[in-house]
Amino acid sequence: MRSAPERYSARTMATDPGLERYARQLVVPSIGEEGQRRLLAARAVVVGAGALGCVLASTLVRAGVGRVRVIDRDLVERTNLQRQELYDEADAAAALPKAVAAERRLRAANPDVHVEGVVADLTARNAERLLGDATAVLDGTDNFEARLLVNDVCVKRGIPWVYAGVISTYGHTMTVRPGETACFRCYVSEPPPAGAVETCETAGVIGPAVHVVAGLAAAEGLKLLAGRAGEVATGLLVLDAWARSFRRLEVRRDPECPACARARFDHLAGRAGADAAALCGQNAVQVRAPEDAPPADLGSVARRLEALVASGEVRDLRATEHLLRFGAADLEATVFPDGRAIVKGTADAGRARSFYARYIGA
Repeated sequence: MRSAPERYSARTMATDPGLERYARQLVVPSIGEEGQRRLLAARAVVVGAGALGCVLASTLVRAGVGRVRVIDRDLVERTNLQRQELYDEADAAAALPKAVAAERRLRAANPDVHVEGVVADLTARNAERLLGDATAVLDGTDNFEARLLVNDVCVKRGIPWVYAGVISTYGHTMTVRPGETACFRCYVSEPPPAGAVETCETAGVIGPAVHVVAGLAAAEGLKLLAGRAGEVATGLLVLDAWARSFRRLEVRRDPECPACARARFDHLAGRAGADAAALCGQNAVQVRAPEDAPPADLGSVARRLEALVASGEVRDLRATEHLLRFGAADLEATVFPDGRAIVKGTADAGRARSFYARYIGA
């Protein structure tokens, strides 16, 4: 005789064969048919397609979240492959944008889900457009500036979101429900000064820590998306995957918080943040185009650089549908259609800006 969950699953499959993919998830009482249908109707945004973002996006897509948008500004490199499970050697060799490679893999994993990869840097200019229609937002970023911007949008729009971070063997995760819990700015009031915290370049990161943190964060995301918001964990979870230790820290709502108490969204208003920022895990700086600049004409930039190739000043000029790449002196630049560039070979923002101005534009 079949168990009750098996009978329930078979009955559901008979009435809606489209749910067969999720049979093992449907029999979990915390999800069930109602929760699954909520997932299918939900919209999730994953900000960042690095190590955490790969696991988060893959989990949501395989679970049947109806629409998943993945936002990332970076390219696939060989150093990513140790822990970023959506990419392979071919992606790194082709220097594919992570959002493009992630979209391909995720669509192949579940063609019934609408997956949208967005090659962009999340800024005050585009954050509300990219996050504002989400049922929930999940954090796969590597910097506090982006998280504070996500927090501003989500608190302003009343969108729940899940913070996650990992470094070395340990990590953190916290779920923010605007109006119900402390927001991220109650926990981190401002981005820490440069050099004040470890990065994956200086401290490294192991794959198991990524999967533990991302698994817990993804479970919180599924609760939000499946209509189980009342069951999300409270406070900040701190864990060490190597030592197999877990701690929960209470984070209280700050009655003076600029975001959730005073509705002042400094990061969304553009009163915080710089036009150049070092990238985690790379000897590289991202340079943003001026705020009033039109979209980049990569063809024009390439034609301008071709003359410098002939003189030997510029080398390895390469253009694809997604980007323009070239080297000069000891630096290499990758330019995107939105005018951003990643200048590799330096961590000096001033030098990167000068390189950008010389070869790409003011």
